[in-house]
Amino acid sequence: MRIGPYELANPVMLAPMAGMSDWPFREICKAMGAGYAVGEMTASKPELRDTRKSRSRWAHEHETGFKVVQLLGADPHLMAEAARYAEAGGADVVDINMGCPAKKVLQAACGSALMRDEPLVGRILNAVVGAVSVPVTLKIRTGWSDAMKNAVSIARIAQNEGVAMLTVHGRTREQGFRGSAEYETIRAVKRAVAIPVIANGDIDGPEKARFVMSVTGADGVMIGRAAYGNPWIFRDVAAALGFREDPAAGRPPSLEERRDVLRRHMALHFDYYGDQRGAALFRKHLTHYFSGLPEAREAGLEELLRLDGASAVAEGVERLFETLTRTAARADT
Repeated sequence: MRIGPYELANPVMLAPMAGMSDWPFREICKAMGAGYAVGEMTASKPELRDTRKSRSRWAHEHETGFKVVQLLGADPHLMAEAARYAEAGGADVVDINMGCPAKKVLQAACGSALMRDEPLVGRILNAVVGAVSVPVTLKIRTGWSDAMKNAVSIARIAQNEGVAMLTVHGRTREQGFRGSAEYETIRAVKRAVAIPVIANGDIDGPEKARFVMSVTGADGVMIGRAAYGNPWIFRDVAAALGFREDPAAGRPPSLEERRDVLRRHMALHFDYYGDQRGAALFRKHLTHYFSGLPEAREAGLEELLRLDGASAVAEGVERLFETLTRTAARADT
């Protein structure tokens, strides 16, 4: 699959998730098979660009693969200016967020709130596409509500304005993340436009990915919350969809594999965020990495989550894995 001039290794993608899809996690997911990863949403307002949070969300000079910056905003001029800033900073692709359902975002009339104003959608897309030479992509939902499912209409506007790829999350803004995603609207979007369409929502493994691709006819899938603590999902899904061969695909990662990935993730994360801040921010990742191992709590997970400082956390992770390994060895005898 192509996005403008770029050929993707595979169209199994990591979704932009605030507080999760930072540069270290994107690197881990790409190493485990993600063909594309979108950065956390970044505010388009110039006064917010130089905050510590915003600086970490612009393109990273050492990022492997494509550098994708996602912009959030409702002013066409500011969005165009932010897109130029992103391109100048090294972005290969500019993505526009019209799908976030968070209350704080909606109060600013951004994210999925924009789906209620199709003329404004067109003006924003026209301004951003015209401002940069890199491809511009768009992420939306199926609509504002069940009574206003206008993803097909938005998709046509996007194609007409020169958007290179469209990702559709299979819920309305009204649903938030409640209930189940539906894929009929994504199928209708795919039939309505010629640009690549990516399906997103509740894709939690190879079987679901195959089902969604079959139902929607989408060009690829985007995985969000199911990747928390589980970057192996990209390896498994890419193999299941026939985009790569991997003898390890389809089986749960061993303790040794989990430890190796965690070591790599910690090294990138602590180097990026520093000692104390890095340790505090990594706790959420530890919780997710060990969520599939119920025996981790007895092995000392709670104590690990209370540690401060990168070195202490790294040493705590090693001790926890040593305990888990001994427990597994005893169970095998």
